[in-house]
Amino acid sequence: MNLTLTVGGSDSAELVRRMLGSGIHLNEHAETLMRDIDFATADVATLRVVSRSVAELGLTAGGTLPEIFASAREQGFALCPPQIGPYLRLALTAQQGSTDANLSVGRAPDGSLTVASDPLRDDDEYPKGFYLRVVDGQSWLRGYRCDDEFVFSPGDRFVFLLL
Repeated sequence: MNLTLTVGGSDSAELVRRMLGSGIHLNEHAETLMRDIDFATADVATLRVVSRSVAELGLTAGGTLPEIFASAREQGFALCPPQIGPYLRLALTAQQGSTDANLSVGRAPDGSLTVASDPLRDDDEYPKGFYLRVVDGQSWLRGYRCDDEFVFSPGDRFVFLLL
């Protein structure tokens, strides 16, 4: 995936209304992030994003968030601002659906795209960020939690900014 999108200019309530109006579902962790991220002060900007698998970042045996983020930076990618998740979900209407409708525990969900962004808090019980998933034809913006020891699989995909 290589996509150009416009972000900013909307507050949290407006973004939630737009997502719900588009049939996008949110989980509890995404709702927490939507309440806590400051969307209102984000300037309108056009950003280019790209997705890469953990293996494409050179981590063929998988990697932790710190390893994934470091490898991405070495390859010239940047982390996304935390505000990008809802805008990406609204723009990405053709995401491939998951082949596994069950929620995943202990691994990234099949077919998901994790938005690479710095966590808002240094707390493993607080959501780290957003990921996008389609299950049974329904688009989701979900939040996820993990610690810095969690190993993402080589095929797991992350979204980064192109500089």
